[in-house]
Amino acid sequence: MDPSSVEGLSSIGSSGQSGSIWRQTGDVFSRSSREEDDEEALRWAALEKLPTFNRIKRGILASASGKINEVHVENLGVHEKKALLNRLIRVAEEDNERFLLKLKEHFDRVGIELPTIEVRYENLTIDAETHVGNRGLPTVLNATMNTIESMANSLHILPSRKTKMPILHDVSGIIKPCRMTLLLGPPGSGKTTLLLALAGKLGSDLKVSGKVTYNGHEMNEFVPERTSAYISQHDLHIGELTVRETLAFSARCQGVGSRYNMLTELLRREKAANIKPDPDIDLLMKASAMGGQEATVVTDYIIKILGLDICADIMVGNDMIRGISGGQRKRVTTGEMLVGPAKALFMDEISTGLDSSTTFQIVNSIRQSIHILQGTAVISLLQPAPETYELFDDIILTSDGQVVYHGPRDNVLEFFESMGFKCPERKGVADFLQEVTSRKDQQQYWVWSDEPYRFVPVKKFAEAFKSFHVGRAMGNELAVPFDRSKSHPAALTTSKYGVSMKELLKAQIDREILLIKRNSFVYIYMFTQLTIIAFVVMTVFLRTKMHRDVSTDGNKFLGALFFGAVMIMFNGFSELAMTVIKLPVFFKQRDLLFFPAWTYTIPGWIVKIPIAFVEVFIWVFMTYYVIGFDPNVGRLFKQCLLLILTNQMSGGLFRFMGGLARNMVIANTFGSFSLLIVLALGGFLLTRESIMKWWIWGYWISPLMYVQNAISVNEFMGHSWDKIVNGERIGTTFLNSRGIFAESRWYWIGCGALIGFILLFNFLYTLVATILEPYGKDQSSISEEMLKEKHANLTGEILEGSYRGKRLSSLHRSSRHGSSMRNNSTSAKSAHEIIGSDKKGMVLPFTPLSLTFDEIKYSVDMPRLFLLKRGGEEIYVGPLGRSSSELIEYFEAVPGVPKIKDGYNPATWMLEQIPGWWIWYYWISPVAWTLYGLVVSQYGDITEQMEDGTQQTVKDYVESYFGFKHDFLPVVAVVVLGFTVLFAFLFGFSIQRLNFQKR
Repeated sequence: MDPSSVEGLSSIGSSGQSGSIWRQTGDVFSRSSREEDDEEALRWAALEKLPTFNRIKRGILASASGKINEVHVENLGVHEKKALLNRLIRVAEEDNERFLLKLKEHFDRVGIELPTIEVRYENLTIDAETHVGNRGLPTVLNATMNTIESMANSLHILPSRKTKMPILHDVSGIIKPCRMTLLLGPPGSGKTTLLLALAGKLGSDLKVSGKVTYNGHEMNEFVPERTSAYISQHDLHIGELTVRETLAFSARCQGVGSRYNMLTELLRREKAANIKPDPDIDLLMKASAMGGQEATVVTDYIIKILGLDICADIMVGNDMIRGISGGQRKRVTTGEMLVGPAKALFMDEISTGLDSSTTFQIVNSIRQSIHILQGTAVISLLQPAPETYELFDDIILTSDGQVVYHGPRDNVLEFFESMGFKCPERKGVADFLQEVTSRKDQQQYWVWSDEPYRFVPVKKFAEAFKSFHVGRAMGNELAVPFDRSKSHPAALTTSKYGVSMKELLKAQIDREILLIKRNSFVYIYMFTQLTIIAFVVMTVFLRTKMHRDVSTDGNKFLGALFFGAVMIMFNGFSELAMTVIKLPVFFKQRDLLFFPAWTYTIPGWIVKIPIAFVEVFIWVFMTYYVIGFDPNVGRLFKQCLLLILTNQMSGGLFRFMGGLARNMVIANTFGSFSLLIVLALGGFLLTRESIMKWWIWGYWISPLMYVQNAISVNEFMGHSWDKIVNGERIGTTFLNSRGIFAESRWYWIGCGALIGFILLFNFLYTLVATILEPYGKDQSSISEEMLKEKHANLTGEILEGSYRGKRLSSLHRSSRHGSSMRNNSTSAKSAHEIIGSDKKGMVLPFTPLSLTFDEIKYSVDMPRLFLLKRGGEEIYVGPLGRSSSELIEYFEAVPGVPKIKDGYNPATWMLEQIPGWWIWYYWISPVAWTLYGLVVSQYGDITEQMEDGTQQTVKDYVESYFGFKHDFLPVVAVVVLGFTVLFAFLFGFSIQRLNFQKR
């Protein structure tokens, strides 16, 4: 096997890299046959004297000017690689086959055999379990019952009530190397499941019997995920990466396989035989065998072969970033696996979104590699064009979980003609094969005029194939086990990953840094947002208004500290969305054994630490001295350290929540829930003494509690709070009043706890990323009627209760009562006509359903109102007292607060703690106007006296306490309506004018 060809199709990649046979002169072999000039001969002589270890890393490169240079293959530049590849393959459609032939000759002349893989599947049966009928519909009740039932099933309390649904039934066959195999079948016939079984990627929820072997070795004897490559029909890519970067990362993770060892042996034999290789081929093979490169010639070769060179440096794109087309994205999915060293290819509907010409080009390139470099390939195509169909050597036709035919393409029509069915002259053979097993389409192909047509079920076709000469030959071959001694040592891969863990970590770090650069707008926005909010907080908690005369002055400072900690923690919430968005790509690459989960999660955490430093420095250096915290510079940097740890803790928490939820809706729900729990039990909204004893455990495990204690101790144990009142420091008095531990050591306890939470959350994120699976497509619900229809198509038996059975029964009833002239034979004939005369077309793999909603009611609970000062500081917690007496007494005790005037509204008087330059925000808040309207409309016109003994009416109380007047209600209604119109206008304007999609 060749360092570049050795590996199956990946060898396409590798092969592509290693051959440079024809020159610009037009003669493919001119370079190898012409006499070398003296300079080149001298350089070759010097190169041949080097040890193999050094010689494998050096080659001879001719520059554009014709100058001969000795180069290090790992230092080839982008333009040098491109020029080298262009000399080898000018036009992919014309030059690729000649290139591969010359490459194969390179190995043949020194007697190196390329490894081959023969894949056998024997008596393979795969079943899924699904709910039948209404029980399978996606309702809340069914989802709840299914969850409970699955738990009971796992504990063996209840037996499973799911119905077994066959996907593949007792299928057998041999996939030969050096042959292109086309997998055909209507939707729902089991094609994808068969490919997954051959690639060793079946889900654990399926019940499997039988076996799949590679060169006689069962799946547990090697690593099938790296020996073969399964190319999914789903295109999952990171939109911010370009085509070249996507393929380069894939090649970097998959490694070079056995190319390096093969090339070493090749060089050794060439030297022993005194063979001078073509310089371009030699250089390309060496470059393709070097691992650990950010961009390889294999990547460039695959890009050229797949026709992606015109979009190689364009981002793949996603819903928000305009990128490449759907057909190009499908080719990227194919190329992602072709750049690796896999030797067997299983490709699932790779033509989706491609025109017939592009599909032909791609399949033809794969065919050339498979034939010349002795690879193995099974390709599923939905409706291949006739010219594409002709590229294949073998056909596998599936229907209803049975293999109807598996053998040479040249014999497939012969088999169906032996069953009485013939493909019309101008009919595409692929279309004929997919329709001939369908009950709706089969009759039109019946050609035995001397025998009446009767529907031939799939089971009969499968049984007939076993007696057909192709089927008999395959059965005889399967009866003889594969001679394992003939398996090439390099054919099967036994190492789990393609490169070392160090290389994988480096690749992940490089990708994460690149993604941070591509998403720089997000981080710039976060920094800008943080700067604006820091400015607001600076002006709200202005130091000229912040006093330290009594212990209650600490409330303002505590509010500022709490808001800062919560603000920094909320910035970590963005990790949740970014984690969930990238998970589908992560799960795909993890399951393909590109890398272990920890090499993905750790770099994603580490590379973002500098961003945390920037965020915290912006916040602390803008607010610390303006608010008037303790001026000791050491306490400033201690606050920085604590907030950095807080940011890292919250990032780890939300990455863990995203990895656990694996879905944006679920993640947002649980993420918000976790935030509420952390806030409620963090020691600020409720002090430690106020938390019920049965919830106190939540206080001790809340990360925010340690943040709150540490940041408070750092401030209130400073010299600014050394004033003695009643024999005690006001700082200590305040900490005790708020249930905060008044000991300096609690700063370091808090830091240590946060470090523990950081490690814990990132470990849990790594754990769930390692063991959890992505949400897959649940087995769709199926009706009993559909199960019976499936059975009828498979066996030809019409069961009572099925759709066709009902039609047949209805026909017999009409036959008996409609006319005495009809006899049983006429009735039977009519029944047969109805069964076989349905309109033509493909059988839908689902039953159309309609949903009707009637008298739907939607309701939500009224929101609760929390009155806090801007910045998160509590204005007041405690009883109001009669006529707000206790509230007034509390605020009047604060130095600098003026006494309330007689008859003055307590709510208005209380809001005058807020700086005058921010009171405008109160009047532009939709929530403030909404609350005004709700309270006044409900209680503002009630003239009944209240039952508190004050003889005050409800109307007077609302006006005196809240300052809400019923006469102002029309204005409130207009303002609220104005907000509605304004927001609707802004929504319409935004979707019309703003465009966040970009190329």
